[in-house]
Amino acid sequence: MSRRLQFILLLVFGFVWFSNLEYRKLVNPDEGRYAEIPREMVASGDWTTPRLNDIKYFEKPALQYWATATAYTLFGEHHWTARLWSALTGFLGVLMTFFAGRRLFGQETGWNAALVLSSSLLYVLIGHVNTLDMGVSFLLSAAVCAFCLAQSGVSDARKHRRWMLAAWAALALAVLSKGLIGLVLPGAALFLYILIERDWRLAGRLHLAPGLSLFFLVTVPWFVAVSLANPEFLRFFFIHEHFERFLTKAHGRYQAPYYFIPVLLAGTLPWTVTVVDALARAWKREPEKSFQAQRFLLLWTTVVFVFFSASSSKLVSYILPMFPALALLTGARLTRLGARALAWQTLPAALAGIVLLALMPGIERYASREVPVELFRDYAVWLSAASLLQIAGAAACAWLAWRGRAAAAMALLAATGLVFAQLALSGHESLSTANSAYHIAQKIKPELKPGMPFYSVNTYDQSLQFYLRRSTTMVVYQDELGFGIAQEPQKFIADFARFENTWNTEREALALMSRDAYEMFSAKGLPMRLVAHDSRRIVVARHLVANP
Repeated sequence: MSRRLQFILLLVFGFVWFSNLEYRKLVNPDEGRYAEIPREMVASGDWTTPRLNDIKYFEKPALQYWATATAYTLFGEHHWTARLWSALTGFLGVLMTFFAGRRLFGQETGWNAALVLSSSLLYVLIGHVNTLDMGVSFLLSAAVCAFCLAQSGVSDARKHRRWMLAAWAALALAVLSKGLIGLVLPGAALFLYILIERDWRLAGRLHLAPGLSLFFLVTVPWFVAVSLANPEFLRFFFIHEHFERFLTKAHGRYQAPYYFIPVLLAGTLPWTVTVVDALARAWKREPEKSFQAQRFLLLWTTVVFVFFSASSSKLVSYILPMFPALALLTGARLTRLGARALAWQTLPAALAGIVLLALMPGIERYASREVPVELFRDYAVWLSAASLLQIAGAAACAWLAWRGRAAAAMALLAATGLVFAQLALSGHESLSTANSAYHIAQKIKPELKPGMPFYSVNTYDQSLQFYLRRSTTMVVYQDELGFGIAQEPQKFIADFARFENTWNTEREALALMSRDAYEMFSAKGLPMRLVAHDSRRIVVARHLVANP
C-alpha cells in the first residue's frame, strides 16, 4: 500500500471517527458528570480540587478534567469538546496499535490490528462517549506497547531506555487518569510473566530508578496539592474509591463473575470468532525470541479480565484496556489465517446483525414512563438500518474472502463495523429527550436570571448544570455527592421542611423536582408555577406574590 493511499485512508477514518461528536446531546449520568467537572474548573479557576455541582468530588484524579477544561478554554464548551479527550485518545490508540504491531510483528500485523481495533464495537462506542475509560485504556495500552517495544530485541541501549521511560510516563498518566489501577494491573501482568517465563533478569531491564523517579515526578505534585487543600482527600480516594469499591457492593454495580464474558463477545464484533481463535493460539512460544511479546499481551488481557470480573463493582467499559492487546493478537493471527477460514469466521458477524434485526419488534418492551415507547420506535429505525448494513457487509466480506481476496475482505469488514457502531451511536440521539437535560434546559433558560436560586429537590440531573452553565442547591438527595456534602453541609438542604421554609422566603427561585416531590408539594399548596416538564423532570418557579 502506497503512503499516499495510507494517508487518504487515515483521513477518511479520521472523518468518520470524529464526525458525530457534536450531533448527540450529553447522556446522563457519565457524560453530564465528566462535562460539568471541567466546566466548573474553568469557571472557578481552581484546577486542583475537582467539584461537581460546586461540591467536592474526589472519586477520580484530575487528568481528564484538565484535558477537557483545556479544550473548553481553547474551543468553547460544546458537545464535541466535552467528548474530545475520549475521541482523541481512541483515535490515537488505533495509530499506536498500528505502530506497535508493525514494530513487534511486522507491517501486515500492524495494519490488521488497526483494522480490528478501529471497528470493534465496544471500542468505537466508548471512544465516542465522555467517560474516563477510553483515556485510561489508551494510557495503559501505551505503557504495555512501550514496554514490549523496549524488551523485543532493541539492541541500542539508549532506545531501550527511552521506550522504558515512555512506559513509566504512560503509567503515571494512567494513575492521574483513573487511580491505582494504572500501576496495579501492569505490575500484575509483569509479575506473572516473570514468574511463568522465569525471566528473572527482566526486572533488571525495567530502569526502575529513573522510571520511578519519572513516575513520582508526574503523579506526586497533584496528589500533594489536592491533599494540602483538602485533608479528607487521601482516605476517601485511596481507601473508599479503591479498596471498598473493589471489595464491596457499596457502588451498587455488582454483577455475576461471568458478567464480562458476553460483554467481550459482543464488544469484539465483528471480529469475535477471530479474537477467540487468536487467544487460543497466543501462548505459542517463538523460540527465536527471548521476550515473548504475544505471551505478555495474553497475560495482560487475562489480568484485566480477571481483575474486573473479581471486582464487586462492574461496568461494561471496565475491560476496555484489553482491546488494543486483543487487536494486536488478532492482527497477528489474521496474517496466518487462510482466506476460506476467514470467510467462515466472518459469517457470525452477519448472524449477529440478523439477531439484532429480529429483536427490533420487541424493543418497545424497554419503554417506561421515563423513556416513552415513541422514542424507542425512532431508535429502532436506526438500529434496523445498522443491522442491515452489518448483514450485507459481513456477507460481502465472506464472499470476498472465499474468492481469495482476504485483504479486501478485512478492510470491508472493518469499515462495516465502524459505520455500524456510528449508526447505533447517532441513533441513540432519538432517546435524548429522556436521557439528556438539553431540551428542558432550553425551556428553563428564559426563566433563569443571574444569581437566581435554583434547587434540585429529591433528584439530581447530571447534565442540567452543564447546559445551564451553573450549579444547583441539593435538597434531600445525595447519592455520589454524599461525601462532598459532608465536607460542605452548608451547601445542602437536608429535609423537605427546611426546603419549604427556604422556598417560601424566596422572591424568585427555580427548582428541579422528582415527580413524587412535585405531587407532594402540590398537595401541600406550596406556591409554585410549572415552568417545564418531560418524562423524567419537572421544573417549577416560585410565585411572585403581589402586596395587597
